[in-house]
Amino acid sequence: MFAVQYDRFGGPEVLHLGTTDAPQPQAGQIRIRVHAAGVSPVDVGLRFGRTPMAAHLPLPHIPGVDAAGIVDEIGDDVDGVAVGDHVFGIVELATLGGASAQFAVLQLWAHKPATMPWAQAGAAGTSIETATRALDLLDLRPGMTLLVDGAAGGVGSIAVQLAAARGIHVVGTARPDNHGLLNQLGVTPVTYGPDLPSRLDALGVTRIDRALDVAGAGSLSELLDLTGDPTAVVTLADFTAPTHGVRLSMGQLAGEPDGRHGLPVAGELFTEGRFTVPIEADFPFEKAADAHRTAEHGPRRGKIVLTVDDVRER
Repeated sequence: MFAVQYDRFGGPEVLHLGTTDAPQPQAGQIRIRVHAAGVSPVDVGLRFGRTPMAAHLPLPHIPGVDAAGIVDEIGDDVDGVAVGDHVFGIVELATLGGASAQFAVLQLWAHKPATMPWAQAGAAGTSIETATRALDLLDLRPGMTLLVDGAAGGVGSIAVQLAAARGIHVVGTARPDNHGLLNQLGVTPVTYGPDLPSRLDALGVTRIDRALDVAGAGSLSELLDLTGDPTAVVTLADFTAPTHGVRLSMGQLAGEPDGRHGLPVAGELFTEGRFTVPIEADFPFEKAADAHRTAEHGPRRGKIVLTVDDVRER
């Protein structure tokens, strides 16, 4: 099969499109012919070799943890899916990749709504799972007000929509040029950065019940002041969280329960017109290096995705 690969750590230039053996699904897994695969910050960090996980990464490596495609093989002990079904989901995270290829094995998945574009489906999996897990940890109840710090990025833009679907009033921080996006997602936008309480006061926001930090930009002290309770704050990106008494959620790799129930929920919300996956940029597999360059330059506005072109599909 064809696959985006790298056999040494470094910048985007180490990526190339090569060939390798197709993976085989194990029990509880399915294999898909990939139509689209997301490019996430973890892919960039692993490729550079800058994260501790990179030390355990066998080379050559196929990046990507999110994918969407058509089921072509099913492992043992799998129900509710058939060869030919259109699905989206997440690879086995212990492998730290494998999605950016002609075939990929999924550990978590849901059926793709017929009208959901492949690019959106391919970029959605881990952001939905991560956002769902964080929202569950916050114990949200209808009528609460949630502040999402970093609301326009790949995870933030998903989290605000899933929270709104739970009956939550959502306030989101972003750069001014991303406020239009947040308005489209039904979020009250506020400018990103220090002195957040005064800007919320100017907007007439008088109460923040829960806070989710996606950006990891040093806002935990202010989020604690706003909520008045460290148990009301969850961060996905600030490793100083324990010093504040705040929960740092790192997902399945840290032994936390996954948010797999979020995948079918997001699919249903998309069908109802209440959910979308903002796409910042879409590249063919042959341009994987350009996709990674785009993903390196933040702040993000939605997701970066690779899609299989017509030539390779034939």
